[in-house]
Amino acid sequence: MRTAKISRKTSETDIQMKLTLDGIGSSDISTGIGFFDHMLTSFARHGNFDLTIAARGDLIVDEHHLIEDTGIVLGQAITKAIGDKSGIARFGEARIPMDEALADVVLDLGGRSYMVMNAEFGSPRVGEFNTQMVRHFFESLAENAKMNLHATVRGENDHHMIEALFKAFAYALRRAVVVEGDRIKSTKGVL
Repeated sequence: MRTAKISRKTSETDIQMKLTLDGIGSSDISTGIGFFDHMLTSFARHGNFDLTIAARGDLIVDEHHLIEDTGIVLGQAITKAIGDKSGIARFGEARIPMDEALADVVLDLGGRSYMVMNAEFGSPRVGEFNTQMVRHFFESLAENAKMNLHATVRGENDHHMIEALFKAFAYALRRAVVVEGDRIKSTKGVL
């Protein structure tokens, strides 16, 4: 089982996370931000990842620290669960619609972090979730997973756009972590 347990405690947040890559899509998510819980649950379900998150943060300030740190911890958990990357497909892509919204995600687990996101949201919030945090969450995740991540989403309804993006990310990651053999997919011999 490719599993990782990560804890992160700062003066702003306290996050306990367990990720199993070869799961069934079960989740137990509690961040205190309903829409964010919904997105992380969707990520677990559509990626067939088992994910447990118990996160507390200084939500009295705003949700920035909690969402950022959750991205950091999820990125670290992905890296730890993958291990030495022997035999993984490495690359993954997905194109997911949700009503009028369409999300495209392409990623590489090659060991270099970089993110490009094309997304414009019409509202400042979906529930208690600041739409500016979508980009920041995925930046924090990509940096800590040492992942090259390209994501584009377009649509009219911010809820649909963000959910399509999380689902596309889940499917792309699922494809990238599939074990296809025993060799590292790199001419360098390391990832």
